[in-house]
Amino acid sequence: MGTNENGQSTEISLERKLAFLRQPAAYPEGATAVRAVETHMSWVFLADGMAYKLKKPVRLPYLDFGSIEARRIDCEEEVRLNRRLAPGIYLGTVALTCEPGGALALAGDGPTTDWLVKMRRLPETGLLDHLIARGAVTDAQLRALASLLARFYAAAPAVHWGPGEYVRRLRHDLDALAVELIRPEYGLPAERVGAIIGAQRDFLQDEGDRFERRVRSGRVVEGHGDLRPEHICLEPEPVVIDCLEFNREFRLLDPFDELAYLALECERLGDAALGERILAHYAAASGDEPDPGIVAFHKAHRGCLRAELAVWHLHDGIADEAAKWRARGRAYIALAAEYAGALGGL
Repeated sequence: MGTNENGQSTEISLERKLAFLRQPAAYPEGATAVRAVETHMSWVFLADGMAYKLKKPVRLPYLDFGSIEARRIDCEEEVRLNRRLAPGIYLGTVALTCEPGGALALAGDGPTTDWLVKMRRLPETGLLDHLIARGAVTDAQLRALASLLARFYAAAPAVHWGPGEYVRRLRHDLDALAVELIRPEYGLPAERVGAIIGAQRDFLQDEGDRFERRVRSGRVVEGHGDLRPEHICLEPEPVVIDCLEFNREFRLLDPFDELAYLALECERLGDAALGERILAHYAAASGDEPDPGIVAFHKAHRGCLRAELAVWHLHDGIADEAAKWRARGRAYIALAAEYAGALGGL
């Protein structure tokens, strides 16, 4: 049986919470309609000008949202961290309460049964993935985004890893991917995966000091962690949302790791040149020139990571979506192979 921070019983089913949050009358600002969007770890409720995010009570190898207290802490971290790049968007956390008689309420007086993040809604037409689809991204928008990111990374705390630690971490990630991506149930091309991972391992072995110099120069920082087009809004002013809040280790990275990831996603959405434009504008804004080998490595690495996340959806057991996720995984492997080839390994 669940309890809140005061030790009171709060056993309310997820289904009942979702049913309540789908109702326009649930929202104190008033809402004419509510659209619910499910993600891997959350439900997001779009209610007119606001958005409310409810964490799923999931336990995974890299996070534990199993208790109300854990979800409260994560909601607070999400607000704190995302205010770095979207200060006017993340408004705070809101308790979901159980009122006398059993009715649920947002920010009521009864015991807390869960927590939500409250945000202002962004215009979907201004999101980078929508702009890519319309071919409507301007250089002025990219310069503004690059300036925002350059200021963010310049102010971010530097990571002080000891000699060789950065390369060891990257190699450990590759070892885990080499095992996971060739599991037969995923249907990914095992020989090709082996060649992609091998090219990245060889590059780390031969060129490891290029990565270590980034640490020694203070360029590896606590960043965003999940910089992709659907998390970037360029209108009216650039903001970046949905950082990877649940594990700080996943946010410790080189800005060119994140920017390579963003470029990879732009390419997957059909605009490879856009990623290169973003890298060029960032270099101009920050004075930090990208190392082409490091960028290619990170594109290959991120392609493998995204392939892994895609095929993990097969564990959800939704038969109608299996073909979609296998195809998505293969698409990411194809992109990873392209950039592993640039490292000289394919």
